Amino acid sequence: MEDATKLPLPEAFLNFLHSNGIDPSIYTAIDSTPRFIRFKPGFEDYIEEFEAEMKCKVEKLEWLEGFYSLPHHIQIAASRAYQEGKIYGIDASSGAAVTALHISPGDHVLDLCAAPGAKLCMILDLVGDSGSVTGVDVARHRLAACRTMVQKYAVGDRCRLFVADGTTFSVIPYQKGESKSEENVDVFKEWTSRRPWKERKRASKCVTPQLVSRDQPPELIYYGRHSGVVGLPKGELFKTASDIEIASLGYDKVLVDAECTHDGSVKHIQKFEHWGWRTLDRRVLDAERTDHLHVLQLNLLTNGFRLLKVGGSLVYSTCSLTVAQNEDVVEQFLKENKTAELVEIDAARNWPGRGGRIPKTWRFDPLTSQTSGLFVARFTKVLI
Repeated sequence: MEDATKLPLPEAFLNFLHSNGIDPSIYTAIDSTPRFIRFKPGFEDYIEEFEAEMKCKVEKLEWLEGFYSLPHHIQIAASRAYQEGKIYGIDASSGAAVTALHISPGDHVLDLCAAPGAKLCMILDLVGDSGSVTGVDVARHRLAACRTMVQKYAVGDRCRLFVADGTTFSVIPYQKGESKSEENVDVFKEWTSRRPWKERKRASKCVTPQLVSRDQPPELIYYGRHSGVVGLPKGELFKTASDIEIASLGYDKVLVDAECTHDGSVKHIQKFEHWGWRTLDRRVLDAERTDHLHVLQLNLLTNGFRLLKVGGSLVYSTCSLTVAQNEDVVEQFLKENKTAELVEIDAARNWPGRGGRIPKTWRFDPLTSQTSGLFVARFTKVLI
């Protein structure tokens, strides 16, 4: 692949950047943007072993606990630490979005756009031995990759994974002690990757789309032993709750890392040199697609907030640098949701980067923070 500093950006994309107030030089910053890793809690002692194997020094990030940087050209996938589930590959900006939730042990957390799974695993590490984490994604194959990651890192004990449309998902956290199983009632047994013969035969006769529609019910593809599913009557898992009930029974924390044009990722944009710049026109510059994304992002944020309990925290993030997918979405959401309040991100006081166009929001980019691009906003739900 050609060096990013020589990467020819088409005029249409340069116009797109200019109209959104984005400095084109961020796409020449790949050589100064390090790679980031996070050590799984309890494995920080392997740093020296990892350095020896990779023949490089890792630098601890003072502003983000558990994260380290290493030279951008280092590939971690073949390392023993990665293969043995001791380190995660995750950008520091993504870790900051999770940190902004201020997760505490015992929290019930919803990750409404969970794939590819690195943030989901970080959330599970923070929840620890209490609470629960519910991961949702509209793409079956991407959520299956999340399931693989959760199993690889052995963090899935309190996790549930649903293939579902995040704009309509309605499953609330399991309430401990809420149900009593009666005799002859079909209940969830411990999860196994082996499906019954009848189910496999039925699945072989139909072609299931990889992306679910708004009208399809959620599909549970994984649950841990202590996720609240084992022993639960199957009829109760998808029981809906009213807005009044959600005010006290909803999620403590919600992450909406919404689908976007990914223009904040230098490495992603660099791929279009091979994919073809026409693909960039379709995926990033096409007005119809960006309008669709704005609606999708607003609907994801609105539904995630609906499932949040009063006093809880929601973080909205995208890896786009555009105003339309970030501040414009936040402004419209606040106008339409009177119980939503934009709040300061306490941890941001120590973050690199800069504030967004709306006070209390935050932006990362390769030039100012030496990370991938990311927009972060935090909300709470109040009583009115």
